[in-house]
Amino acid sequence: MSYFAPVRKGETMAGQDAFVVAVDVGSASARAGVFDGTGRMLARATASILINRPQADHAEHSSADIWSAVATVTRRALAEAGVTPASVRGLSFDATCSLAVFDAGGKPVTVSTSGDSSWNVVMWADHRATAEAEEITATGHRVLDYVGGVMSPEMEMPKLMWLKRHLPSAWQRYARAFDLADFLVWRASGRTVASECTVTCKWGYLAHEAEGWQADFLERIGLDDLPQRGGLVRRASPIGARAGTLTRQAADELGLTTSVEVGVGLIDAHAGGLALLGGQQVHDLDRHLAVIAGTSTCHMAASSQPRPIAGVWGPYFGAMLPGLWLNEGGQSATGALLDHVLSWLAEGRALGDAGHTRVQARIAELGAGPELDGALLVVPDFHGNRSPLADPHARGVIHGLTLDASFDSLVRLYHAAAVGVALGTRHIIDVMNAAGYRIDTLHLTGGHARTPYLVQLTADATGCAIVLPQQEDGVLLGTSMVAATAAGLYPSLQDAARTMGGAGRVVRPQSAARAAYDRRYRAFRLMLEQRAAVKAILGGAHQAV
Repeated sequence: MSYFAPVRKGETMAGQDAFVVAVDVGSASARAGVFDGTGRMLARATASILINRPQADHAEHSSADIWSAVATVTRRALAEAGVTPASVRGLSFDATCSLAVFDAGGKPVTVSTSGDSSWNVVMWADHRATAEAEEITATGHRVLDYVGGVMSPEMEMPKLMWLKRHLPSAWQRYARAFDLADFLVWRASGRTVASECTVTCKWGYLAHEAEGWQADFLERIGLDDLPQRGGLVRRASPIGARAGTLTRQAADELGLTTSVEVGVGLIDAHAGGLALLGGQQVHDLDRHLAVIAGTSTCHMAASSQPRPIAGVWGPYFGAMLPGLWLNEGGQSATGALLDHVLSWLAEGRALGDAGHTRVQARIAELGAGPELDGALLVVPDFHGNRSPLADPHARGVIHGLTLDASFDSLVRLYHAAAVGVALGTRHIIDVMNAAGYRIDTLHLTGGHARTPYLVQLTADATGCAIVLPQQEDGVLLGTSMVAATAAGLYPSLQDAARTMGGAGRVVRPQSAARAAYDRRYRAFRLMLEQRAAVKAILGGAHQAV
């Protein structure tokens, strides 16, 4: 039996005459989708957002630029869908786990070494706080039991420590600190609401306990003043709860009405996980892994019992599916790594915007099997290893380079990098399965799901079946479920997920490739061991070749 109760007749108002808007803010763009109550997307619009990189490992956004992009894509999507503002009942946001800060008057305050307050968002991929993350890990506080035992520099507490230490004058001006999705809810509704998803996954908040914020933890890491500087709310709200209606200013900017209900939001990957796993039966969840793959990749597994797994984030209670625990693995650079391979080499740069298409077409001509790479083997940790090694100092390794500088040499390196990404996912699956999961099915969404080459490669390299969603944009779909719940179109998030979701095509691994990928995986694991030995000899992080 599904843990989602069926919707009884008359309990839902979902249909063709009620619509919701889902907004996703990713690493480089904002997107909006207009959905009807059945989960069908009528239109989608995209606009780019700015990234500032003042120093190595620093990456920043502007909240004003983000909101401008959100307003643009919402208006465009509504116009393309041809729905009237009055017919839109709900709105919700998902976003990357980035950190946005403001003063007591709601004005942005800088997070940048440039001192420019327009840059007031520390991007999720910013690794400036690696040392602070290591300090938090060294405390051994029990909060770490719920982040895989190791604090990541991609989480908010290390970033806040860094800001307090390195930008003390700015710190004194801080009065509100939000995860990016919570900022969007505040900007839209005027209400300060913290999502159980954002603060549980990225702030050390323990949603399963009566007192979610751990005062002794904040004191231990020197952030005892964070409740004041961050304007922390005492209790977080569940995903899909009603945050409030649109303010007049926000409604005018978005092209909507003040009757639109704003839902408590969530992190982008978790929106994808909700869409992909929302309809699964609870007793069968152990076999299923949601994989949200784009610039980076997140691996989301849910269970009825907490499963602490070293190097894998969580277990988080209620952070994706109500009443269930979440384990979250991840790779910090996946699509970004393939972009890097193309921009790194002259042959790739010469291809321009058609680079991925041209290279993947040539891979198909040569045969996209595991033997295409020959001796080439790529460990894809060019931006650290998020899971399962939890080592932000890890760096990429390429074995098997020659002096060949031809186009086909680029093609083989690109393929080897893609294989390395897939083997990194297999490594995460192995660690999860050793802790009690039985994962044999991957539910894939994101940019990789729209690339048949990467879909089949992931199936072959992991040995898992790949389930593609009916709605190709799983992240926006999950966020639309949140909006529909907040709007009252469904009595619960569970009902929205069961009704609006749905699985599509299944891609199975090719048995002929299994032995070759098994060999390559053994070599991959050996390379991880050798990399650790080299790192120990050199006494620090070594750079990608």
